[in-house]
Amino acid sequence: MKKNFTVVLAALTSLLARCPVTVGADMAGPDPATGLQSGVVFSGMTALSQNAELARRLWSPLKAAQMQRELARAGKVLGEQPVTLSEEHFTVYVPPARPANGYGLLVYIPASDNSRLPSGWASVLDKYGVIFISADRSGNAENVYDRRIPLALNAATSILARYAVDAKRVYVGGTSGGSRVAMRAALAYPDLFHGAMLNAGSDEIGNDFIPLPPKDLLYRFQESTALVYMTGDADSVNLDKDSASRGAMRNWCQFNLDSETMFRTGHSVANAGALSRVLELLAAPPVPDGKKLDACRADIEKDLDAQMAQAQALQAAGKREDAKTLLEKIDRRFGGLAAPRSLALDDALAGPIK
Repeated sequence: MKKNFTVVLAALTSLLARCPVTVGADMAGPDPATGLQSGVVFSGMTALSQNAELARRLWSPLKAAQMQRELARAGKVLGEQPVTLSEEHFTVYVPPARPANGYGLLVYIPASDNSRLPSGWASVLDKYGVIFISADRSGNAENVYDRRIPLALNAATSILARYAVDAKRVYVGGTSGGSRVAMRAALAYPDLFHGAMLNAGSDEIGNDFIPLPPKDLLYRFQESTALVYMTGDADSVNLDKDSASRGAMRNWCQFNLDSETMFRTGHSVANAGALSRVLELLAAPPVPDGKKLDACRADIEKDLDAQMAQAQALQAAGKREDAKTLLEKIDRRFGGLAAPRSLALDDALAGPIK
C-alpha cells in the first residue's frame, strides 16, 4: 500500500497551485468560424476541471483523502486549475452546415502530441454535423490528470459556449492511449460526455487503476453513456483488451456497448468508414433495460453491504489492521460506490485506539 500511495501522491502533487485563473466561458461571436482552424486559443475555464473535482471523480475516495492528508502535513494545498487555458492551442473543425438541432461534438484525445484532424474525417464530420476538437500537447507522453483530461474537458465546454451544440451529442474519443484516456473521461464525466469512441485502446474499470466514480455519476454513466469499441482485426492485443473491458463494463451494469472491427487493419486510427459507423451508433444508442439494470445494481449493493459489514465487524472486534486491509480492498473495487461509508470507517480506523 505504501508503494502504491507514493505513486498516487507523485501524480497528484503535480496538481498543486500554479497560477490563478478565472472560471468562465467564451462568448459566441455573431458568426462563429467554420472549416479547419489550427492554433485556436480559448480564455475561459470550466469548474469541471478544477483539481478538487478531478480528484473527486478520477480517484478512489480513500486515495483522494490520503492525498489531502499528506498535502496538509506538508503544508501544501491543491491549486484551483491544473492548466492555464489561454496558453493552450487546439485544432478545431466545424462543418459548414449546422444541423437543425445543433452540431454534435467529438473531443478527440490523440496518442501523439499532434492535434491534427485525421485524414478523411472532414467529410464524415460534415455528413453528421459533428464538430471536431483536439488539444495540442495532449498525447501519451503527457500527464492524464493535469493535462489530458483537463484539456478535453475545457475543449468541450469551450465549444459548447461558442457554438450551438446538441448536448446529447457530445462525445469523447481517442486512439490507442488516447482512447484509454477517453474511456476514463466518459466514466468520470457522464454529465458532459454522452458517448465515447474507443479506437484501439481500452481498459477494465472497477480497480486500483480506474476506480468507479461517485454513485450518482456511475448511475448516470450506466443510463445515458454509449460506448463504441473500434479496433482493427489484426490488432490482437487491443482486441483482447476490448473484450476484457466490455466484460468489466457489464459487471458494473454498463450495457450500452457496441463493437465494430476494422478489417485488414492493425493498430491504427479509425478510417472514414469506421468513424461514420461510430457516429451512427452514438447517435442512436441502445435503450437500457430498466429491470436488468436494477437487478445488476442490487447485486452489487448486496455485495458491497456484506463487505462493509465485515470491515465494521473487524473494527468493532479491535482488529484494526485487518479492518484497514479489507477497507482498502473495498476502496479499490467499489471506489465511489462505497462512499461515504468507506470514508467514515477510514476516519474511525485512523483515530486513537479506544
